[in-house]
Amino acid sequence: MKLLALAAAGVAAAALALTPGAASADELPTFDFTACPAPPPNADPGTWRCEAFVSQGKLTIHGREIPLGELRLTFSEGRVNGQYAQAFGTLRHAPVRVPGLAGTTLQLRYGGYSDFQGNASRRGELDVYAALRHPLLGKECSIGTASAPLHTVVHDDPAVPPTVLSKNPPTMHFGVVDPDLALPATQGCGALGKLVDRRLGLPSPSGENTFHQTTYVRYKQL
Repeated sequence: MKLLALAAAGVAAAALALTPGAASADELPTFDFTACPAPPPNADPGTWRCEAFVSQGKLTIHGREIPLGELRLTFSEGRVNGQYAQAFGTLRHAPVRVPGLAGTTLQLRYGGYSDFQGNASRRGELDVYAALRHPLLGKECSIGTASAPLHTVVHDDPAVPPTVLSKNPPTMHFGVVDPDLALPATQGCGALGKLVDRRLGLPSPSGENTFHQTTYVRYKQL
């Protein structure tokens, strides 16, 4: 599943030149920097910062929407010997109910790869997998796995353009979308796995699914 993520250095640099938005401090989420990775020992001094993301997402499969609720992500970036470098922190996502599957929850988990350096073709990449939980499903039921994760590539969402909310501390709001999402069949779900696949419409090829994410991000110098 090409999913979740994330505008990074390229978006930030471009958007910080925009006119600040009018959002008030009461509308902003609380940003958590406790999971920020420290700069590596050989980091170029003064070049590293942490980025804390707070997002609201939704996943659409064959026109059926699954609200994902809040996702929180942190990572650090800077330079080492003059070259761009980054370090992943954490992805936090509380389980959410899956419409059409009574008593079933879905939770996104980090799949072991990330690249948040934006460029002309995309705004970020992230590997994830989706854990599915229900008393009657196998304990390892999931869409994608830790060893074979879903790869997300996100792009700017024209409906939610980058907006600077504050320059001190640097805070932005923007949207991203993955329109090329492809989802495999579930794994590890036991005897009810085929039923879950039918209810969710899995496997589902690219072009039949989308992932939207609306994000607040704040930057902190390390």
